[in-house]
Amino acid sequence: MATEKTARATWEGDLMSGSGRVSTGSGVLSEEGVSWSARAEDTAGVSPEELIAAAHATCVSMALAHGLAEDGHTPTRLETEATATFDKTEAGFRLTTMKLAVRGEVDGIDEEGFRKAAEGAKENCPVSQALKGNVDITLDAALD
Repeated sequence: MATEKTARATWEGDLMSGSGRVSTGSGVLSEEGVSWSARAEDTAGVSPEELIAAAHATCVSMALAHGLAEDGHTPTRLETEATATFDKTEAGFRLTTMKLAVRGEVDGIDEEGFRKAAEGAKENCPVSQALKGNVDITLDAALD
């Protein structure tokens, strides 16, 4: 059961002074502004790295919810924050690290069990699989 999701980006001008827009097929993003300064200087606008971080946080939360429920521990609440680092390296600009911080309210599981489940979600969610070998992914997981 394959699904396809789409996004469209337009860009006008050169990298440093130009700008663009990004939209998703679902309409969640509609003509959101993108620019080099939003990407490299933390100014207003969305960046590719922010979108990857959002995708990763969502993917890990969903994978963790599934894994916990499969083990009989349906979570009350999960919150995942993903922080993507965009940095200049010897090879050029790269997404270098993704820091995942997961907090959860889950009945019937201890800290060790929760951390183990979160580690499994981190390793196996499709976004982690796409980043593996290219981005250093770390995890901090704890029960609330």
